[in-house]
Amino acid sequence: MATSSSSSGLTFKLHPLVIVNISDHYTRVKSQSNPPPTTTTTATATSPPPPPPRVFGCVIGIQRGRTVEIFNSFELLYDPSTDSLDRSFLEKKQELYKKVFPNFYILGWYSTGSDAQESDMHIHKALMDINESPVYVLLNPSINHAQKDLPVTIYESELHVIDGIPQLIFVRASYTIETVEAERISVDHVAHLKPSDGVAAHLTSIHSSIKMLNSRIRVLHHYLLAMQKGDIPCENSLLRQVSSLLRRLPTIESGKFQDDFLMEYNDTLLITYLAMVTNCSSTMNELVDKFNTAYDRHSRRGGRTAFI
Repeated sequence: MATSSSSSGLTFKLHPLVIVNISDHYTRVKSQSNPPPTTTTTATATSPPPPPPRVFGCVIGIQRGRTVEIFNSFELLYDPSTDSLDRSFLEKKQELYKKVFPNFYILGWYSTGSDAQESDMHIHKALMDINESPVYVLLNPSINHAQKDLPVTIYESELHVIDGIPQLIFVRASYTIETVEAERISVDHVAHLKPSDGVAAHLTSIHSSIKMLNSRIRVLHHYLLAMQKGDIPCENSLLRQVSSLLRRLPTIESGKFQDDFLMEYNDTLLITYLAMVTNCSSTMNELVDKFNTAYDRHSRRGGRTAFI
């Protein structure tokens, strides 16, 4: 669907915020469309996984001469039955962004996938009334550990004559990553976040234990069903052990267990809330200190004239 390289001579600069927005958009849509698998039936466990969803949105920025700088992006609503975008939603978002960023213009659109598809050209042509030469930013969400470059491709559209018929096709364009100070600080902060902290490791171990317990109970259940049907001989010693295990289960449904569980749950929520309040107070104190320092410097620069 796309040729090797573009011949327009444009220079593209892509900001990290666009990549973060597209990745966040895809992650949210994928987590919402693929709920956690259930183990109620064997058919659902053995069924093939659904194809990864595709997300769509617009990229905005500034074009200065032959330099196109993509600063930000916003999401769009897509109708897969007609391969089209919600135009009213697009115009509303464009109007809102125009109020906040009056110098930014819609430069094109973005999507996810391994390569540009034929249906993408319909969306591309639909945006030509907003920008006569829109760009197409494609993010590949699949993980490839051998790939060292960013999984982001920028396409332009060029008119080529194929079999005597002029057609618009996608062509790859080279780009560079451009950052400002605020983006570098944010990206560096996100890169140093470690999801596997103490709480996450503890919850992961609990989840693994519950999953293992569930699988063993399922094996025991199938074994008892086979024993009830007469497929395997009856063992009284094993039945006594199962009966002893089942006598412990009603204690989980008792009122005392519910009270203890709710008390521990509320204590955990309270500790989390206090930690958030403490963090907010610390940040506020730092802001006040910086403001006092800046105000003190401003007063010193004014000297005696500040009191006249």
